[in-house]
Amino acid sequence: MKELRYLNKYFVKYKYRFLLGILITIIAQIFSLIPPKLVSQSINIIEATQQDFSLGSQAKVDLTNNILLIIGATIVAGVLTFLMRQTLIVMSRHVEFDLKNEVFKHYEVLDQNFYKRNRTGDLMSRISEDVGKVRMYVGPAVMYTINTFIRFAIVIIYMFNVSPKLTLYTLLPLPILAYIIFKLSTKINKRSTTFQQYLSKISTFTQEIFSGVRVIKAYALEEKQQENLKKLAQESKEKSMRLAKVQSLFGPMMIALIGISNLVVIYFGGMMYINQEPGMEKIGTIAEFIMYVNMLTWPVASIGWVSSLVQEAEASQKRINEFLKVEPEIKNTTAEQTVIKGQIEFRNVNFTFEDTNINALKDISFTINRGETLAILGKTGAGKSTILSLITRMYDIKEGAILIDGNPISKVNLNDLRNSIGIVPQDAFLFSDSIKNNIKFGKETATEEEVIEAAKKAVVHQNIIKFKNQYETVLGERGITLSGGQKQRVSIARAIIKDPEILLFDDCLSAVDTETEEQILNNLLQISKNKTTIIVSHRISSAKNADKIIILEEGKIIQQGSHNQLVNQDGYYKELYFKQLSEKEVK
Repeated sequence: MKELRYLNKYFVKYKYRFLLGILITIIAQIFSLIPPKLVSQSINIIEATQQDFSLGSQAKVDLTNNILLIIGATIVAGVLTFLMRQTLIVMSRHVEFDLKNEVFKHYEVLDQNFYKRNRTGDLMSRISEDVGKVRMYVGPAVMYTINTFIRFAIVIIYMFNVSPKLTLYTLLPLPILAYIIFKLSTKINKRSTTFQQYLSKISTFTQEIFSGVRVIKAYALEEKQQENLKKLAQESKEKSMRLAKVQSLFGPMMIALIGISNLVVIYFGGMMYINQEPGMEKIGTIAEFIMYVNMLTWPVASIGWVSSLVQEAEASQKRINEFLKVEPEIKNTTAEQTVIKGQIEFRNVNFTFEDTNINALKDISFTINRGETLAILGKTGAGKSTILSLITRMYDIKEGAILIDGNPISKVNLNDLRNSIGIVPQDAFLFSDSIKNNIKFGKETATEEEVIEAAKKAVVHQNIIKFKNQYETVLGERGITLSGGQKQRVSIARAIIKDPEILLFDDCLSAVDTETEEQILNNLLQISKNKTTIIVSHRISSAKNADKIIILEEGKIIQQGSHNQLVNQDGYYKELYFKQLSEKEVK
């Protein structure tokens, strides 16, 4: 139960619902105890009438009254039980809602390294399957536990008032039950944890398959992936069956023990009635005790089910807590608002990726002022995208310094920093939503005119209006409906509409033709006049108008200067310029 203590704050939050549920449960149990007493009285009335027929007319009246009271008490108990479920189960839904939001919010603040270490399917499983298991603990498990304890307490008190001796005989099987539950619960906990882990594996596998289905079809790997899923599902089924076998032992054992308790009541109660022992002078008492025992049947039988729910919830909450305990490496160190103007300076920056130990940047230094454009060129793996990741503070450096408007980047308000940046990533990510909403992701309050204007500047408006639903066209997952170039341009429109102080373009024109690229670049010249702009590219055409160009090779700056300066120097830039120039002439 150690892991489930995390949920105590929610019980405190919804304490009034919780306490009201307990109060309703107590009242419901009191009403449910009225019928056994009335049944006992009715049997005693019948027994008395058999001995004295003159009591017949009064007996009919008493029996009729008892029947009406039994019906009334049963209805009231039923209504109260319904209200109990409405109070406690609805509370569990509120807790589920809060916990899912808490997990999701925590996911949002975790850094890039966390997402590199963990798979999407596992993250999804913890926020769905695991939270669902926890809700079963907060709702049904807690409700039936409260119901069981209250019913046991009230029923046993009633039983002791009638016959302490028979009550002790009736409760004899319970210690055996407690021992069995303890032993089986331990096994359920272990097997439930293993089963939940396999559910995560299946979620991860299927998520990756659905995301990469085009690659699977292209390589005709459907049958192989089906075999992989079948193998994984088979292993999961085996774990599930092992768990089910243990859980299935509860029901028969509970029924057997309740049956034994009934036999105990009939035998010992009968012997005590024959001997006319105190409290057992009337035959109706045996019937009353049998009803009490049967009232305990469901609570006792539910102990096994509830124990199983608690063990599964414990295993699931442990998995949730593992992530909730992860502290983000990138934290907002100041609550004060920071006004971002756009000057960026790198001073002797070195950076190594912890997961791969690749030294991506080596002694990088440059300064770019507000209103200036910096172009970064270099071969694949030279460290170009890493510079953009450091500016957006997806990672923190350990050597050197990155300054924003003269302030260390770690001292700048993280939310203000990222709100002031419009970034177009190398791999344009679009959501499964309308094109308009994907563009408005950069500015939620944007008008339709602003959306269209941004699309025109990104040279994608003419493509969009040819679609049947135009800007209301709903894209497939990751924007699969659009071509590579269209996705890039929608992503550019999203950055433009944000109107940020800093614009970062990470090789975002690689999938567009040179003519379209020229139009976009001309539009960007106008847009970025008073903004800090960094363009990462493999094309000279994207870099030639920049105020400053730096060339990276294996994480080091090997050349820097303007287009005119670099094209007159021997080196990578000049070679690339003439190579691309000759390719253009051939075309």
